[in-house]
Amino acid sequence: MNFFNLKTYFKFNTLLAMYSDTLNISYFRKDAAFDTLYPPHIRELSQMHWTALDIALEASNFLAKTGGRVLDIGSGVGKFCIAAGVYHPATEFFGIEQRKELFNHAKTAQEEVGVENVHFTYGNLTELNYDNYDHFYFYNSFYENIEPGSRIDYSVRTSFELYNHYTEFIHDMLSSRPAGTRLVTFHAPDKQIPASYQLVDNSYSRVLKMWVKE
Repeated sequence: MNFFNLKTYFKFNTLLAMYSDTLNISYFRKDAAFDTLYPPHIRELSQMHWTALDIALEASNFLAKTGGRVLDIGSGVGKFCIAAGVYHPATEFFGIEQRKELFNHAKTAQEEVGVENVHFTYGNLTELNYDNYDHFYFYNSFYENIEPGSRIDYSVRTSFELYNHYTEFIHDMLSSRPAGTRLVTFHAPDKQIPASYQLVDNSYSRVLKMWVKE
């Protein structure tokens, strides 16, 4: 068991003490247990596309603030938001997802776990009012536009043009956020991050990065 798995293990035992019978937290023992919330074809995508529990813990520890509102940009089946919401009950976690099937799986998983400080929206990331959120989590949701082998399915259009469009949109949106905004990126190129964000920490061979806007 490595260092980060130990952290998740101890966090799981803390959750047992915290939540008692109010939440179904048996899913938080390990990723394989959590992934049983989803049907087999969704579980098969987990290693490449869904945030692992260790990563969710590390990222949410940096982003969570009492009364804060954290947005997962491209929330998939909701694994980050659900885990983060259980780890940090005093923070509200939101996810935006453009695939209706994934959105539906996220809602179903949330209901099964029983976490209430998590909210999912079905739609495109360009349609949100980002003033409603304080901090952001971004697991490179655009990569499938330039790497066909990594795409989830064929339910949405992908292209190099969309990759550039979304990259510019996120860059501009992050630039407009106030000083003190926190951002966690996972497998995201630094060119998507405005120069006004200071890298303050990183882990997992520098693919998980913590930023603060100056």
